[in-house]
Amino acid sequence: MHLTLTWYEIAVRILGTLAAGALIGINRSEHGRAAGLRTAMLVSLAACVAMLQVNLLLPLAGRTSNSFVMNDLMRLPLGILSGMGFIGAGAIVRRDNFVVGVTTAATMWFLTVIGLCFGGGQVMLGLVGTAVALVILVGIKWFEDRMKQDLEGNVLIVTDVSGPSEDEIRRILHQDGFLISGCELDVTPEEELRELNCRVHWRSKPYETTVPSAVNSLMAKPGVVRVAWKPQVR
Repeated sequence: MHLTLTWYEIAVRILGTLAAGALIGINRSEHGRAAGLRTAMLVSLAACVAMLQVNLLLPLAGRTSNSFVMNDLMRLPLGILSGMGFIGAGAIVRRDNFVVGVTTAATMWFLTVIGLCFGGGQVMLGLVGTAVALVILVGIKWFEDRMKQDLEGNVLIVTDVSGPSEDEIRRILHQDGFLISGCELDVTPEEELRELNCRVHWRSKPYETTVPSAVNSLMAKPGVVRVAWKPQVR
């Protein structure tokens, strides 16, 4: 690790970090995870900027022959970032399967690093990091909102003796792009009713909330008493 960094070396490190964070973040977003693209990129960028600051301060480390003081630069980012991690965790809220505040926590952590840069005298590094973070929070969000994610939910179909068979119900769901991970069947002989509860998976944009056409197709089938569509909220 060189003691003196050029802006070319800084750019290469930041771009490499952003590429790694983007690749992992895209994968997480596609699978519908709470810590998605922007969160992964901000976390990786925060760690990169912290280490760049330490690298820029390395020429100041050491001690003279008549001094007992020695700079341990690694304690600076590690101690402050660890403490901010506890504060950021308080911004994350989970209710059942619904998680909010992850990007907020990552932003708080990143802003701590930017504060370290400006406080240490690396004004240009702080400005560059801030500009990149704004691009992530504003520009990347537009892209992330248009990505398809893996989603899951339940379809409950209640039929009488003249209703469609389980194989026909599965075929209708498959034709609409659903993957069935499991089904539960409950038969009521007294009322001659069957309840088929299927756990389904599909890919969709996060803000597409329309009822699938397969639900309407099942409701139109003769012998179908009731259809319940319950997507899982993330």
